[in-house]
Amino acid sequence: MRKKKDSNNSIQNKMLSELKSKDLFEVAKNYAFQYLDETETRDVYPSQENIQKLQDFNEILPDESSKPEDIIKQLHTLGTLGTVNHTGGNYFGFIIGSATPVSLATKWLTDVWDQCGGLFVSSPINASLELVCEKWLKEILNLPKNTVAGFVSGGSMANFSALAAARFHILKQQGWNVNKKGLSGAPKIRLITHNQIHASIKKNLVLLGFGDECIEYISSDDEGRIVVEELPILDNSCIIFLQAGNANSGSFDNFETVCEMANKAKSWVHIDGAFGLWVAASKSLSYLTKGIEKADSWALDAHKTLNVPYDSGIVLCKHATSMANALQASGDYIIYSDTKRDPMLYTPEMSKRSRVFELWATLKYLGKNGIDTMVTSFHERAVQLAEGLNKEGFEILNEVVFNQVLVGLETDEKTTKMLSSIQNSGKAWLGGSLWKGRTVIRVSVSSWRTSYKDIVNTIELFKEAKKDL
Repeated sequence: MRKKKDSNNSIQNKMLSELKSKDLFEVAKNYAFQYLDETETRDVYPSQENIQKLQDFNEILPDESSKPEDIIKQLHTLGTLGTVNHTGGNYFGFIIGSATPVSLATKWLTDVWDQCGGLFVSSPINASLELVCEKWLKEILNLPKNTVAGFVSGGSMANFSALAAARFHILKQQGWNVNKKGLSGAPKIRLITHNQIHASIKKNLVLLGFGDECIEYISSDDEGRIVVEELPILDNSCIIFLQAGNANSGSFDNFETVCEMANKAKSWVHIDGAFGLWVAASKSLSYLTKGIEKADSWALDAHKTLNVPYDSGIVLCKHATSMANALQASGDYIIYSDTKRDPMLYTPEMSKRSRVFELWATLKYLGKNGIDTMVTSFHERAVQLAEGLNKEGFEILNEVVFNQVLVGLETDEKTTKMLSSIQNSGKAWLGGSLWKGRTVIRVSVSSWRTSYKDIVNTIELFKEAKKDL
């Protein structure tokens, strides 16, 4: 009897040969090094002409296998043209950090490992380093020892995970097990925040079964901070949302006062600190986070202020049981560890990329003093920019407490034109926003590569754009 031909044999042998030769990886490495070498000379944002060239990717899927070298070459020669230069020192949009060299190198190595980070048994090294990072994060942020951490895709998913834990905990306090009974007929949860809360909180509340009309909004002050005096009477049905770092002004809420009131009432306090909570590691700025340890949960994003590559959100919660119950999963095939930490207990994901490696490498590389220096430098560069622009007659519309600078001109029309002019220059990229009913230019200093000279050059860009107006 003849053996049946293995239809996969040819493509399998081809890929095994590629792994053995390493030529493909050398090609990719050389292109990556070229990209890094050209960082300082590349436009911060691609031109319309280069964006149009990306249409060349819109081709018919081939029937036969393509040459891998050609695929990598196409990505390099054509794809590079459509990238935004986040890795340089002149990108100031969306509070996006760069990437530290050690974190990039770590990602290259560990992507080859291709670890599934859901369980200890699926990746002992991932589970072990998650525990290490959890310990280090509690230390640099000065959080309670019983705090547990989950490592998720970004700040939005960190907020989602914390709010799911809060929902479980608050309902359980009122004698309702949401895992068994669901939300239909559940006791009311009171959601309290101010009107400057980040959009990701609102989005996650919808995902968790709450609408915007469920929120009790109170006022914020001129810098976007909660007006504590307007807080209603709290009880054990309340979830209160605060933020460490307003997305526009960079301001920080009064954590200590609100948390003390909430703790007495057995309310839950969640702090959205995607970029701002990291200032707890800065000796000169940590006063902004006074009282955060009295909250119940926190959300951070390491790709922002810590400059870890993307896919590095962190949720922290001091109610481990509530978090594990809210994010629980069951299945006969799931093999939980008897003595070790299973990461999926603290995240919504089961099959998840082992994303903690880059965070661990960055924390270890910088150390406490390095984290302090880098975080503080963002503030120093932001102050330099604000003072320099102010001397040139530009209006600075916020108190620069951390890394955010809001710039306005006499009219919204002029502000919009200036923003467009700077964005189209290719020399820097700034975001736009609305602040107190005005169109503003929002500058976010978040990259370790941003130098004193970069800020000087950015001020010159503003001056040139103002002349054009």
